[in-house]
Amino acid sequence: MAVIQKYGKKHSPDLGCHAESRPSDKAGAPGCPKWPERNGYWSRPEARVWTVVLLLGTCLLYCARVAMPICAVSMAEQFSWTKRESGMVLGSFFWGYCFTQVFGGYVSDRVGGEKVLLLSAAAWGSMTAFTPVLAHFCSRPIVMESERGFLMSTVSSGSYLGTLVIGGAGSLMLDLYGWQSVFYASGLLSVLWAYCMWNGGAQSMLSKRHWLRLLKQPAVCAVIVTHLCAASTFFTLLSWLPTFFKETFPDAKGWVFNVVPWLVAIPSSLLSGCLSDHLISRGYDTASVRKLMQFFSMGVSSVFTLLLCGSTTFPWAVAFVSATMGFITFSHSGVSVNVQDLAPSCAGSLFGVMNTCGAFSGVLLVYFSGYLIETTGSWTSVFALITAVNLLGLATFLAFADARRVDIDPSKGRRHSVHI
Repeated sequence: MAVIQKYGKKHSPDLGCHAESRPSDKAGAPGCPKWPERNGYWSRPEARVWTVVLLLGTCLLYCARVAMPICAVSMAEQFSWTKRESGMVLGSFFWGYCFTQVFGGYVSDRVGGEKVLLLSAAAWGSMTAFTPVLAHFCSRPIVMESERGFLMSTVSSGSYLGTLVIGGAGSLMLDLYGWQSVFYASGLLSVLWAYCMWNGGAQSMLSKRHWLRLLKQPAVCAVIVTHLCAASTFFTLLSWLPTFFKETFPDAKGWVFNVVPWLVAIPSSLLSGCLSDHLISRGYDTASVRKLMQFFSMGVSSVFTLLLCGSTTFPWAVAFVSATMGFITFSHSGVSVNVQDLAPSCAGSLFGVMNTCGAFSGVLLVYFSGYLIETTGSWTSVFALITAVNLLGLATFLAFADARRVDIDPSKGRRHSVHI
């Protein structure tokens, strides 16, 4: 996200001026010197290279991310975990997510997203590969507005590609070599990607945000609340669906329900990006397009989630989950990219705040879902809870979302440059 938001432009015209490092165009003239207009957007070859690199990185990230849900059933059997304990393990991922998002977004805004990516990829890969050892040890007592949707949805589809890859290959590795092999493979591949990506990169300059002013904007609060709801429900489904299929359809092949939904999600994500960009390029209001995409993501998907509450066969369950995941991807052209509409100058930090809120709610919802399953003995309560949270987020976004910039001073037509 930080690389997309920040490096979509090599030189942003509203980053403020640094008079001490630039010659004045007129002796004694106050203010910033005037510089000739230049196109600061990525060239198309650069955009394509970065899109592929980030797509691959997101894919490997979700290979590592989904390793635990894929292996949760086998690990629960080996270590005798209850549903509550499984919920705690599945939700523990979000603690690290909570405490790194804001800091990571702020640092990427200051020093460059590519450096943060390098460090984080090396860290997550190493820790994923080390997870089996730790488990045994602990078990003993920038981009133009009309192109933002497609670029964001393309990069984000790497999450579904990663889930697809680890769902298929991971299921086979789980059966053939045991659950430890899934962590080793996904972790080492992530470290390899981090090594291949390392190329230095340019530093970035960004003045600090006046957070109090931003958080007073209804549109900013709306994206935070909506992302909180969308992320928590998505992570709950991501964490518990393998267990749902294993328990409800014990004879079903793992590679089927771990692969088919993500085969649907990838083209659906790309479709949402193309559709949103096409509508905006045809002159439709940007805010209305974002709301439409979010309606598909949280509204239509909830219909298929509710269908899982009743008695159903395995093929229909896979179809409902596939439809749910397919429509959820429309969020990448809705609330996820809306942060760039609202505050492109500090999108990395703001997205970090959004992800922190989503991760924290994910901790609670994943754990609470395990509690509900254990106490009620039914998955209906979980799917109903997910639907209710989705509708809350959707109502908030439809009521308060906007696409006008809020990180600029309307009276001066430029960004604030004040300390937090």
